[in-house]
Amino acid sequence: MRPAGEVRLALLQACAALATPERGATLQEMARHACVGLDAARRTVGNMSRAGQLSIARPRRVEYRNRPVAEYVPAQAAPAPCDAGAGLARVLTTWVG
Repeated sequence: MRPAGEVRLALLQACAALATPERGATLQEMARHACVGLDAARRTVGNMSRAGQLSIARPRRVEYRNRPVAEYVPAQAAPAPCDAGAGLARVLTTWVG
């Protein structure tokens, strides 16, 4: 596999710099912070999201769009999904044992 390009690295660094526990970075904020064009950022963020480097944290209403936009966070900072099977197994082993 070839190494990540400059645009991908710049967007990942921008996302990590802008994301906080309460708020993620939008595509436009990452592009502006990384000094990357919107078309290149849109394509690269989509690829990064599919590759698992970025996760969508939540939607956010912004003034420049009618629909909510996605807030992105680096994949390491994304909350872990709840595993219902593991929780049920823990309850059953505690109850039986």
